[in-house]
Amino acid sequence: MSPNPSAAASPARALGDKPRKARIRRHSLHQEVAETLRQMIIHGELMPGEKVPVASLSDSLGVSPTPLREALKVLAEERLVVIEVNRGARVASYTAEEAIKLFEVIAAVESLAAELATRRMGETEIAEIEAVHAAMTAAFHADDKDVYFNLNSTIHQMLVTASGNEELQFVHERLMLRAQRGRYMAILDADRWLQAFEEHEALMAALRIRDSAGAAAIWRVHLLNTGKTLGDVLRQ
Repeated sequence: MSPNPSAAASPARALGDKPRKARIRRHSLHQEVAETLRQMIIHGELMPGEKVPVASLSDSLGVSPTPLREALKVLAEERLVVIEVNRGARVASYTAEEAIKLFEVIAAVESLAAELATRRMGETEIAEIEAVHAAMTAAFHADDKDVYFNLNSTIHQMLVTASGNEELQFVHERLMLRAQRGRYMAILDADRWLQAFEEHEALMAALRIRDSAGAAAIWRVHLLNTGKTLGDVLRQ
């Protein structure tokens, strides 16, 4: 009687399934921890230059130090933290000049995204951005910076996605990993927050009339102004 190939193969598959599932679970956990730490950095719960308190974070997040350290490696690759031998990890910081240079690049990328998106978006996509802008406007008038920031970020991302350019989207994703904390810091300045809101209003006006060149110019100035404000904040 010849051996049954499927019967012989099934134990191997069974043995292979468990480690695969375990790897997925571990991957998911440290990615979840990494996202939590990202948000803490963006919102200033972990400040630039601050040492990351692994022991206390393990307790507060309810995880062991292992996934926390794996998460820190992810954030180090994103340049959000710096891991120093025998000293642990600290939150990355940048100088005023570095911030301005970063936002010069972001301004170039996002202004191109705005130009392409204005040309390519359908009425449904514009209506979706209008809805988010309306919610952001309500958050602005309610002085709710956290909600405003999240909706603001959504609009920026919607324009990048609507550009239809995958290469641009990839570059933008990498830039945003470093820039989000700076963007949040910029709106803590009351004058800049008002100015930024008015720039969003101007962008929406350009989108409504399909003025791609106007949208690009507005968005370029918007991001350059953010970089300038962040530079001023970092010099204080």
